[in-house]
Amino acid sequence: MITLKEAMSKSKEELAEIRDELFKKAKESGLNAYIGFETHGEGVPILIKDNIQVHGWSITGGSNILQGYIAPYNATVIENMLKNGFAPAGRANMDEFAMGSTTETSFYGPTLNPHDTSRVPGGSSGGSAAAVAGGEAIAALGSDTGGSIRQPAAYCGVVGFKPTYGRVSRFGLAAYASSLDQIGPITQNVEDAAILYDAIKGHDSKDSTSYEFENEPIYGNIDADRKLTIAVIDNYIEVASEDVKKAHDEAIKALEEAGHTIIHKNMSNTKYDIATYYIVATAEAATNLARYDGVRYGRRCENPKNLEDLYFRSRSEGFGEEVKRRILLGNFVLSSGYYDAYYLKAQKVRHLIRDEFKKIFAEADLILSPVAPSVAPKLGELQDPLEMYKSDMYTIAINLAGLPAISLPINKNSDGMPVGLQLIADAFEEKKLFDGASSLERAVAYSK
Repeated sequence: MITLKEAMSKSKEELAEIRDELFKKAKESGLNAYIGFETHGEGVPILIKDNIQVHGWSITGGSNILQGYIAPYNATVIENMLKNGFAPAGRANMDEFAMGSTTETSFYGPTLNPHDTSRVPGGSSGGSAAAVAGGEAIAALGSDTGGSIRQPAAYCGVVGFKPTYGRVSRFGLAAYASSLDQIGPITQNVEDAAILYDAIKGHDSKDSTSYEFENEPIYGNIDADRKLTIAVIDNYIEVASEDVKKAHDEAIKALEEAGHTIIHKNMSNTKYDIATYYIVATAEAATNLARYDGVRYGRRCENPKNLEDLYFRSRSEGFGEEVKRRILLGNFVLSSGYYDAYYLKAQKVRHLIRDEFKKIFAEADLILSPVAPSVAPKLGELQDPLEMYKSDMYTIAINLAGLPAISLPINKNSDGMPVGLQLIADAFEEKKLFDGASSLERAVAYSK
């Protein structure tokens, strides 16, 4: 499979041929990673998650309620891509409104893991990760609210990068939880992730949370020989599967042999991260999804009796079960009598989580952590919502703290399923993160 770096040297005619071959493979594979084969502009073809606006495309967020909606503008990341020689090519399947960890909540049906089609690819950016892993996309854009880039990348054996909150504009991203969402690349290797990240990042006046910074390129400046102090979280690994523990041990050994210093730390029980995340995320989701009412855009119920019936039936028929569950939970934690007990308390715990990371980064350059407690589960295995929520236990704290993190494959288990780990950096330390990730990638030499 041609890499992003290699594709950048191809002519427009060659790139068009490559794109057509990728589309053909996707249509024949049965992975259901693509839900549309639209194109926009010329350049290196990049698969786009179905919640990022591309002018003239049907952007649905993997939901029934947005059937019929056509995007009237480009998201800022799309404009930045086009300026840098990349072109949107195809829509990637996803969990409905990015709410899920398996891509099974999609209106279009589940995506399959290319390493074992009886297993999920992860979520919510499962279509993006499965397509890159399956050789159906050179690279893809995903979005990460609580691990939705890193977790499917780990399940599918590719690289997934979540930037610092504010580094990449959210303008044009269908909002799930506005204080947590970030767009980022899913690629075949660390170098490609840096290339695509450089292309999409930058300050945007249309996004009030966008950070102003010197836009220095990462690609071309990665130093894989840089020696770093890397913290491992001992109590995190205790609850992981044997497959993940083995990969964790291999990664630590490889990092030590590469000259890095390993220190050992503990952090709060992940159950506090999960509780905090799902209170904050569902509260913001309930507010953000109130706009989908059957009036302004998207699907509308047939023959409503009155305005109340229009709202009720359009939303009941348009939203899937997981989205309804999170809207209900979000409205509950924001309701009178529960706001102080749940939402305000969650915000206080969020600050404690940030402070915990700051203490570790006072001593360490990076943190090494699992991405998920196990390899990709079987389709239908996580029917219990609470079990699905637990699969994000290692990723959600990073979003709550607004930190950058990158997932990369370490090894495969006895069934041939990829096992990925993540490196985490302090806010706005992307350069340091890519230096460490490139070193780890080289040290473990993961074989596809």
